[in-house]
Amino acid sequence: MGTVSLDHVTKSYAGNVVLNDVSLNIEDGEFVSLLGPSGCGKTTLLRAVAGLHGIESGRILIDGADVTALTPQQRPIGMVFQQYSLFPNMSVRQNIAFPLTVMRIPRAQIESRVDEMVELIDLKKHEHKRPNQLSGGQQQRVALARALAPQPRVLLLDEPLSALDALVRTRLRDQLRAIQRAVGITTIFVTHDQSEALAISDKVVLMRQGEIEQVDTPEGIYLKPRTKHAAKFIGSRSVVKVEANAGLLEWHGLFEIDSPVVDGTRVECTFRSEDVFVQLPGKDASGVAARVDVMIFLGATSTLQLTLCGQADSLEVRQVVAQVPAKVARRLVEGDTVIVLVRPEDITVFVDGTLMDRAAPLLAVSRV
Repeated sequence: MGTVSLDHVTKSYAGNVVLNDVSLNIEDGEFVSLLGPSGCGKTTLLRAVAGLHGIESGRILIDGADVTALTPQQRPIGMVFQQYSLFPNMSVRQNIAFPLTVMRIPRAQIESRVDEMVELIDLKKHEHKRPNQLSGGQQQRVALARALAPQPRVLLLDEPLSALDALVRTRLRDQLRAIQRAVGITTIFVTHDQSEALAISDKVVLMRQGEIEQVDTPEGIYLKPRTKHAAKFIGSRSVVKVEANAGLLEWHGLFEIDSPVVDGTRVECTFRSEDVFVQLPGKDASGVAARVDVMIFLGATSTLQLTLCGQADSLEVRQVVAQVPAKVARRLVEGDTVIVLVRPEDITVFVDGTLMDRAAPLLAVSRV
């Protein structure tokens, strides 16, 4: 078992609250990512679970047992840091064996466990090498094996991939997930990279200013953000302000939806860049004309920065971002005119930063 519960946890530094009444439940065997911008409290939260940072109020429980007052050594956790922290004078086998030696486990059991770990991380051919003879990805796998060797109930990962180059990072990310599934250990993974969190997690915990903004599956947090911050942080979204009129929310011909608020209420509508349908002008194209201002090639896709046409009567800047397949982008150059449209089902509506239920009866809310 390896459940983790945070019960109203609060932590401050020099009078600044970095964790504000945080509560979270993690099930046995889950891979959970703590995601958010720098300074949001994700690393502090991880270190509080590890016992490296004390908390001012609340409780931390592992498998239902209160570990709040326990030292890191007394908690059933293993931890991997961004810096590998391997012993330079020890081989791969010796590094993995070190925590077991400290625990005074019999030598035969240590050798057997190290054999398992070396096979698990696929470094049998390198088991007698020292860290300076290994690549960055191999060193991180050794650090992972060392953390897993004592068979902890919970594995804590503090941005373990951030020091690696892009190709190695992706490969190790997939290996990390495969190892976690093979072992079945509850894992808490800190990252600021949304693509990592979405690719590797059972559950994503989005944090902001010391609080949890949303907890959901990767699909849920991407497709159904519950706050404006979540919508803007996860994926690439445009955010536009719209005033309800005649029971509708409409923005310059790009979209039109039934309004969930009373007429006269100003709301914010968001939509993902990949949901902007881009068409070449023609008799079958529907939507509104837009000028291609900037094209950014990303390989399989391209990002288009667009300005909707016909805005001379307003100071409002009507700019949107679209993500299109490369085969579509190859037919365009900067300065071209395209026809764009967003389907009603791809619009998310927020009032005062809070998600509105478009299926609910009309609501009267404070105007923004």
